[in-house]
Amino acid sequence: MNYIVFDLEWNQSPLGKSRSNERIPFEIIEIGAVKLNENRERISQFQTFVKPQVYNWIHDSIHEVIHVDYKDLMNGVLFPQAVREFLEWCGRDYIFCTWGMQDLMELQRNMKYYGLLEQIPGPVYYYDIQKLFSWFHEGIKMRRSLEYAIDCLEIRKEKEFHRALEDAQYTAEVFQRMDLAKILPYYSIDAFQPPKTKKQEIHVSYPTYDKYISREFKDREKVMKDREVSSTRCPICSLPAKRKIRWFINNSRMYESISLCQEHGLVKGKVRIRKTEEDTYYGVKTLKLVSEEKAEELRQKRDSLRKKRKMKQQSG
Repeated sequence: MNYIVFDLEWNQSPLGKSRSNERIPFEIIEIGAVKLNENRERISQFQTFVKPQVYNWIHDSIHEVIHVDYKDLMNGVLFPQAVREFLEWCGRDYIFCTWGMQDLMELQRNMKYYGLLEQIPGPVYYYDIQKLFSWFHEGIKMRRSLEYAIDCLEIRKEKEFHRALEDAQYTAEVFQRMDLAKILPYYSIDAFQPPKTKKQEIHVSYPTYDKYISREFKDREKVMKDREVSSTRCPICSLPAKRKIRWFINNSRMYESISLCQEHGLVKGKVRIRKTEEDTYYGVKTLKLVSEEKAEELRQKRDSLRKKRKMKQQSG
């Protein structure tokens, strides 16, 4: 299997958000990619400019960052041709790698706009190199810039940043310096195209937690009423865990709970409800073991939220 490390540059409405096309708020203007073999050796690269069709002038802030010559864009190919050539270059047996989550989402959004989304069936599995760098190199969840990672790993900065091919090359160099055995189990799942049926729902067991992505629901309220979404199983033995703190919604609109596995201890559950562009909803649930201290912190947070809501109701 090959690794396709890709990066995109995009433009947005030069007239501001109010004049933006909601179906394609960010229009791709450049695709750059590096192909690595199973040993992470570079075997090929890809680059193309995309001729704008939605936003015909480059937004000032975009132009300041990426320094793309408008003449290059005018000589570029139309997006349908660009993405077909890119996917043909990718081949068949590959997995995407990106610096962060947005590139893969915007690629699919642009493909959807042109009626080409069926060429990348979703949900899409990929490696988020930005997340993996923070996890395994620094032991934190903070997302760093690509240039920060390059400096941290003491990689020579011989190319400019914020160009698609150059950023893909830098991302590949970061990826090549990672311990492959450690990061391989931690692939990410992009749900821009969420599961449509119960059979397509995703259950994944990572080394330290479990993840579940539900099918779509027409109403937000129905998500947490679904038995599979609200269930809590131990991420170690997969047996049902008894609820100790029932699901409650916190200030960030995320549901949380604590359950107990008799053999492995306390299990913290999180459910984030996502809205699709078609105004449907799906849930993303994670389950992981936590300490008694972390469970107590969650209990105190729940009690504090209850008290605040009660006071608000009384004052209203």
